[in-house]
Amino acid sequence: MDTGRNASLLNTSRVSRRQLMLAAGAGFAGVRSLSADDTVLTARQVVERIQKNVGIPWREQTVDNFKDGSNPDKPLTGIATTMVATFELLHRAAAAKRNMIIVHEPTYYSNLDDPKDVSTDPMFRLKRDFVAANNLSVFRFHDHWHGRKPDGIIDGMAVGLGWKKYQNPDNARLFVLPETTLNTLAIQIRDQLKIRAIRVVGDPQVRVSRAAFNPGSTGLNQVMRYFSGDDVDVFVCGEPREWDAVEYARDSIAAGKKKGLIVLGHDMSEEAGMAECARWLKGFIPEVPVEFMPSGEAFWSPTGA
Repeated sequence: MDTGRNASLLNTSRVSRRQLMLAAGAGFAGVRSLSADDTVLTARQVVERIQKNVGIPWREQTVDNFKDGSNPDKPLTGIATTMVATFELLHRAAAAKRNMIIVHEPTYYSNLDDPKDVSTDPMFRLKRDFVAANNLSVFRFHDHWHGRKPDGIIDGMAVGLGWKKYQNPDNARLFVLPETTLNTLAIQIRDQLKIRAIRVVGDPQVRVSRAAFNPGSTGLNQVMRYFSGDDVDVFVCGEPREWDAVEYARDSIAAGKKKGLIVLGHDMSEEAGMAECARWLKGFIPEVPVEFMPSGEAFWSPTGA
């Protein structure tokens, strides 16, 4: 922090009423005390507060860090939480003066966001240069948001789906819903989450009530777990591989299992979890606006003849 600049901006003999109020509440939720030298909030300070409030130890090896081109020490004008820092989302955030973007998934096309993997690619350079030119800070919040108790993504998706009251208190991934058909449930989910390209495996008229949910990447072992047993009627998930996980579900149904698989897509199976992240951040980030900005869905389904 530039203390010389701070001294010129603030009369060090006086502290504003807002600063006094914030300092008084500093012990709550890990907000540190503000002094006369604290004239701005930076992205780096926001991350320090996240680390204090997330409720689990911060990992040494993690993808949760600032991304290439980011400027974590510039004064913040606002925070946007989102699922993916798409090029379009970055433009929207910059225009809205949300110069810190807290994102759940990679920004530069690989899990580690390693610039050397794509450093000569024109799209990488365009995106990185836009982040730098607009003094944006892009921070990924994945491992620790999932690791939080309760899992921040699953908790937010339960709210987004309208399923919170149906959630198993001992297993947040399980729900007992009002009985309906597989087709009707898929329509309800599609409309609730505004998904354009939802996909379903199974008999549209099979009756379902006991649901399991898995956000994001969904492995074969998870599909096997819910399709081999008799405790779940429908598995709602993010992104299963078609050549193994989906085929296991299809074969299980052909073999007589009265079950369904509803595929939301990776982004749409986690996006409401980043809306929950914005609500959570507002509890200990009072200095700047905090807003959930949906990055939306990549896919769409054609209409018409």
